[in-house]
Amino acid sequence: MANNEGPGLSLTGGAAIVAPISAFPNGVPGNALVLLPLSPNGTMKEEQLIDGPIALTMDQLWKTLGFNGPAVQVQDNEGRPILVGLEDLLSGLEQHWQSNQEDLNAARVYAQKLMEHERFEKAETVLSKIVARGVDGNDWLGLGIAQLAQKKFEKAEKTLTGAQNLLKTNPLPSLHLARLAKEKGDRAQERTYAEKALTIDSNFVDAWAYLFGAILDTDGEEKAVATIEQIASKPEHSKTASPYIALQSHFAADEGKRDQAAALAKKAVERAPGDPLALLCLSALYGQAEKFDEVVKLLAPHEALMVRDVRVANNYFQALFAMQDLKRVTALLNKLATSSQQDVKQFAIERSRAIAQMLQQQQQSLPS
Repeated sequence: MANNEGPGLSLTGGAAIVAPISAFPNGVPGNALVLLPLSPNGTMKEEQLIDGPIALTMDQLWKTLGFNGPAVQVQDNEGRPILVGLEDLLSGLEQHWQSNQEDLNAARVYAQKLMEHERFEKAETVLSKIVARGVDGNDWLGLGIAQLAQKKFEKAEKTLTGAQNLLKTNPLPSLHLARLAKEKGDRAQERTYAEKALTIDSNFVDAWAYLFGAILDTDGEEKAVATIEQIASKPEHSKTASPYIALQSHFAADEGKRDQAAALAKKAVERAPGDPLALLCLSALYGQAEKFDEVVKLLAPHEALMVRDVRVANNYFQALFAMQDLKRVTALLNKLATSSQQDVKQFAIERSRAIAQMLQQQQQSLPS
């Protein structure tokens, strides 16, 4: 479709055509994916496509392809990724739990998937049964979140308070109580709970970001930044990069405010020079500004960290590659290949292959 337009249709994103293979007499387009729809018994399901291309909603598409509900990725018994229909997944998890209701872990897995797919009412039912059987604070927290999502404020407040009492070193119950207070329109109580989350874990970036957002809503950007910096200056918070990581993320989202974001990210690194997230934020901002020499200067002292953290390794690699410093790129990848972390090792292997292929292509293109 030229200019992403068709009859009565104007697209701002992408689209897909579902058609039988006979719709392409001159050959299948190079960007096509071949989908083989199956009925539950494994036979081909072609009757809907017999007359040519058809327009489908997403629900109809999944049904045509043989899925019972939207496709979700899971792992088979050998750890291989496969796609199954959501309804089949949930049904299977429920049956597994119902076959042995003493198995609370099976119930927790089922409840987690229900929460992931916003089946909060059913999740509440399952989590209520788990909570009735034990005193795990995380179960109380999950139940409170499910109740809050359904705006059952009175129940959610009691449950989340119970979770807070059980999880004394976990800031999440307090943060969800802050969200509950906001839903009820009590902005003062919202801030109290958000600050309580920070007294529990000063390094919790989400709590700093939430508190900033709460103050931003009521007092504006300038006051919100000043207040966060004031709280961050207290002795108990003075060594954490988290408040400035949270602040920079707000400004980094606006291209016109990237300089402000970089200044805040620098403060985060100054507070905690070895904090991986602080290094990631500042190096990413430098990279967006194409200040690759600054990325290299910032990250070069942290190659030991890169062996454990593929995110930092990637930012450093991208900067070196942009500067065409293949000698340092090669040395980096050789070092990363010795990592005990599988994702770091895989990163090094894949990038090494890509560079070797690129160099081979360049050599072949030279006149003989």
